[in-house]
Amino acid sequence: MESRHDPAATAVHLAKAGLADQYAVYEREGVWHFAAGSAVTLTADAVGITARADGRSWTSRVGTRPLEAFAQALAALENAGHQERHFYGWAAFELAHFLHGDPAAGGTAPLLHALVPCVEVSLTSDRAVVRAVDEAWAQKVGDLLAEPSTARITVDADTPVTAEGIIAAGTAAYGEAVARTVADIRAGLLEKAVLSRKVPLPAGSRADFAASYLAGRRANTPARSYLLDLGGRRAAGFSPETVLEVRKDGRVSTQPLAGTRALGTDPMQNERRRKELLTDPKEIHEHAVSVRLARDEMDAVCRDGSVVVEEFMAVKPRGSVQHLASRVTGRLGSGTGPWDAFASLFPAITATGVSKQAALGVLARYEDGPRGLYGGAVFRGSTDGSLDAALVLRTLLGEGGEVWLRAGAGVTGQSVPEREIEETCEKLRSVAPHLRYTDG
Repeated sequence: MESRHDPAATAVHLAKAGLADQYAVYEREGVWHFAAGSAVTLTADAVGITARADGRSWTSRVGTRPLEAFAQALAALENAGHQERHFYGWAAFELAHFLHGDPAAGGTAPLLHALVPCVEVSLTSDRAVVRAVDEAWAQKVGDLLAEPSTARITVDADTPVTAEGIIAAGTAAYGEAVARTVADIRAGLLEKAVLSRKVPLPAGSRADFAASYLAGRRANTPARSYLLDLGGRRAAGFSPETVLEVRKDGRVSTQPLAGTRALGTDPMQNERRRKELLTDPKEIHEHAVSVRLARDEMDAVCRDGSVVVEEFMAVKPRGSVQHLASRVTGRLGSGTGPWDAFASLFPAITATGVSKQAALGVLARYEDGPRGLYGGAVFRGSTDGSLDAALVLRTLLGEGGEVWLRAGAGVTGQSVPEREIEETCEKLRSVAPHLRYTDG
């Protein structure tokens, strides 16, 4: 189907149409993928993995290896037929505890969730490609795509809740946590921890995830973006980096971003901050240790000699901030698949710390409760062996009746609490000013 349209607005229009109780929008490299309906769903927690299809469900125990069981269940889809199938899903940050030796800290909430959709639409500015399990699903989507563009979602220019008021919540407690983390680092317990703070939306405000996504996407320059209501969790986000990208030919890459300065409307000030970013010893150290560990994690799953740092310390614009960015690539080793790479690289260094195991302990001590999706991943994959996983940052999050933002900063032995507080504020400004609300 060919037409001229705004693919982001069209994807949001499909998401708001109520086609099914679960949906996902995933943007990658100028293509928006929309998926809805549950042909198959998989959910893994600390106890077991549950598969649902055709109105039936099956549950099996996973022991302490939920990711391994999850990957095996997805592999069964490939063995069930010759047709390539796509899946969409998320991994909660707490999966990290199962991958790094402390399952007891992983909690009881779901760790992984994936959906094989009944209908999938890939959207660019001039084309919509529809794949569906049957003609009925194709017709439903075709009718929505045929609606005039004036019927599609628009966003208001104003945000009724003051963004700066949201951003400032909890900064004093966060500064104290940063100081304690610096003390742990100087005591030799670890090199770096990415400490975050939760920012609940004001009581009584009802966030419109779809409208917030569209407004935020127009103001951001993400590596990936997503809008989803999957497995009881909602998210609208603008990811600055990928946890990993695996092609079906076995090429794998990861893109650590660490080191931050604000990015505003004044070009001269932005350039001054860019130069400051490239010469600040704390930011350079934070970035370098992240790249070093990313290379080590890639070496663990890639062919000998194939891992290279293709890009090092480039400055990338990401909405209201600019980051130091590098890219590490390699080729998967014999007998190694995309989920082996995911297990090695998850959670992202830039959302955890160095070493990961020590950083997880610091985060458990000093952060305000489990992270859930924050610092985890939203992914789109295929039974052909490809997998693309975005790091969940710069995201509006919701579960049950609660809606919140979260932001973090990389803490090293050189960190000053006031600067790390400001860094979280800079990152929150990628999302908070673009929040939109409903009356009902």
